[in-house]
Amino acid sequence: MGRPKLAIPRHSLAEDPAPRTFSRRHSGELPDLDRLIHERIRLGIVSALAINDSLSFNDLKRLLKTTDGNLSVHARKLEEAKYIACSKFFEGRLPRTEYRLTAVGRKALEEYLRQMEDLIRMTRED
Repeated sequence: MGRPKLAIPRHSLAEDPAPRTFSRRHSGELPDLDRLIHERIRLGIVSALAINDSLSFNDLKRLLKTTDGNLSVHARKLEEAKYIACSKFFEGRLPRTEYRLTAVGRKALEEYLRQMEDLIRMTRED
């Protein structure tokens, strides 16, 4: 699974001194994106869990190419928001941590994706 990417056009302010606005068909406001999901690692976590029943800590770490500490911090934020659930148990003598997406998390991801689609549509209609 590749890393989610968002291409942002680059242009200098000298070339375009006035900020661009959306066409008159739109209110001119950007969708209010879920800042919790919008961060790259957290978006990767909820996206991976959306297509898997559950994933272990090590599975997520490998998929997202991140460190233990980084994954722990981001997973904890998603857990506190009730977007993901964490189960800790032993497999034999080895501790295991598994994550799954909750109904709240699935709904938040679906709304985030809808907002991103709206944003993309708005930029293409101008």
